Amino acid sequence: MSNFTKVVEQECGVVEGCGAIVEIVQPKAKELGGFSVRRCLPSRAQQMVGPWIFFDHMGPAYFPAGQGIDVRPHPHIGIATVTYLFEGEILHRDSLGSLQPIRPGDINLMVAGRGIVHSERERPEIRDTDHQLHGLQLWLALPEQLEEIDPEFHHYPSADIPAVTVDAVPIRVIMGTAYGVTSPVKTFAETLYAEAQLQAGQTITLPDAPERAVYVAAGHLKAKDTEIPQYTLTVFDNSPGVVLEAAVESRIAIIGGERFNKRCIVWNFVSSRAERIDQAVQEWKGGHFPRVPGDEDEFIPFPDK
Repeated sequence: MSNFTKVVEQECGVVEGCGAIVEIVQPKAKELGGFSVRRCLPSRAQQMVGPWIFFDHMGPAYFPAGQGIDVRPHPHIGIATVTYLFEGEILHRDSLGSLQPIRPGDINLMVAGRGIVHSERERPEIRDTDHQLHGLQLWLALPEQLEEIDPEFHHYPSADIPAVTVDAVPIRVIMGTAYGVTSPVKTFAETLYAEAQLQAGQTITLPDAPERAVYVAAGHLKAKDTEIPQYTLTVFDNSPGVVLEAAVESRIAIIGGERFNKRCIVWNFVSSRAERIDQAVQEWKGGHFPRVPGDEDEFIPFPDK
């Protein structure tokens, strides 16, 4: 528990702070394929929220014509990656032969399982113009009994993602069940991922989940008298009826789900077993992972340093 949370809890009776807050995670800037991202998970304070073990906020980034996202082929094991864009487009390729542009509101779900390789680039017609990119990339740890399943890729167009309005707040339930609707996106454990856009003064009640957190992609929230600034991931306990209020126009992501045991993480590899990570590292170094059709000439080497 952070010092910040201890102060809030101690002062709850005086300032009406939100005692349901476990941690407020400040993201770290990371370089990724030509632009910077804000990384909230994993962090020193919080490895996971439910099955979610990785959370990156990309952009908003502006690219002049001729520049853009260039993430060379790289491997994963033991997870499923989830990509969701607010703006722009990414061209996904993987070693299964998938070739899929993702656009705002769509979901790309790539299940790594026992091993997959993918790249994230841009179509020439996008790169040849001035353009922007803005979105979220997340990883789901797979349950231990499913860590070595065969890799899969699933694309869900925006129109398939259920949308509801609750107290005048538009909400999209991207994964799992919340606010009376269920997403068709495949899950492997109890999983929650929703998006909401609030105007100043509007409120939203968090759905129940064993573990959950809220990321402020734009704007500023309050939980009672606790300020929740832009670009922070606030982890909540499972207290019922937690209400958040938008201080200004805000866009938020709500994530969560069932509690998982801690995982071993080395680079892009995640597993419940350290020896499986070591095996994957050696396989990548030795060139034993499959290639990405249409993107065979480049790859990201394992970062030994």
